[in-house]
Amino acid sequence: MAFFLNSDDFKLILAPMEDVSDPPFRVACKQAGADIVISEFISSEGLIRHAIKSKKKLEFYPEERPFGIQIFGGDEEAMRLSAQIVEAVEPDFIDINFGCPVKKIVTKGAGAYVLKDLDLMVKLTSAVVKRTRLPVTVKTRLGWDDQSINIQEVAVKLQDCGIAALSIHARTRCQMYKGHSNWDYIADVKNNPVIKIPIFGNGDINSPEKALEYKTKYGVDGIMIGRAAIGHPWIFRDIKHYFKTGNLLPPPNIHERIDICKQHLIRSVAWKGKIVGINEMKRHYAQYLKGLPDIKHYRNKLVITNETDEIIEILNTIEAAYTHFEFKPEPIELINYHATCN
Repeated sequence: MAFFLNSDDFKLILAPMEDVSDPPFRVACKQAGADIVISEFISSEGLIRHAIKSKKKLEFYPEERPFGIQIFGGDEEAMRLSAQIVEAVEPDFIDINFGCPVKKIVTKGAGAYVLKDLDLMVKLTSAVVKRTRLPVTVKTRLGWDDQSINIQEVAVKLQDCGIAALSIHARTRCQMYKGHSNWDYIADVKNNPVIKIPIFGNGDINSPEKALEYKTKYGVDGIMIGRAAIGHPWIFRDIKHYFKTGNLLPPPNIHERIDICKQHLIRSVAWKGKIVGINEMKRHYAQYLKGLPDIKHYRNKLVITNETDEIIEILNTIEAAYTHFEFKPEPIELINYHATCN
């Protein structure tokens, strides 16, 4: 088993999130304590057709390692060929998405759809495992709906295919991101004596206290965090500190928040160009600045400004205006971000 998947070392993993977990965001999370980061999901069909958007998602910074690239698709040959393309850029592992619940993916026979067709799941997984020398992991959900929760059978079949680890989002496809996640099913998989691979849990972790509670209660080998890291990449650092000491770190002050926001902006512009880089940063400002009173005026200025230097000046102004503000320690609100697929 790859060193970074060793089940003896508890892992904090950044979940793959479409339109969010690009290289600038992943670096922010890695620097803030994430052990493993994973790309946005990439269409296998897009890769084999050399689609520009799909190929761009293969890129990553060296400091992201250990780093995985996630692919999805419903065609066996496309998955096999895309695994070969991914291997060529030398990530540390390949992750397969069998959990995305959004309609445009499911209707293509990919993502969470395969929870309804386990024979197809086995074929797709085996095609990838056999084609690459890299470790292969899978991200999936509990089942299609409450009447067809089949994660126990899924876990055994995927392990038999040769995957190196399994991440489970503790919701069904039909739940999307609503309601509460049910980690009891994850614990059932972890406690199955047949299962030997690491099992990572995902869903609703939004504080160090909850991370420790779920680690202890459900016995998983690691926790995957998605929405709670948007605008709060330091959640990984906070969890590690709490695990080690039993004490909570104080919330990041305004200087830390502005600094990481500026770094994120600069990397985004450098990676994607000024127009795209600035536009894609607009979704992050509200989260980085959440909790500041009377911030709407500044936030609106950030959203309508399209020059990097001007945005940095606005951020500097915010930093000066709130230099003595003390943030309250509280669980992170999990935003309902519809483009997210984790």
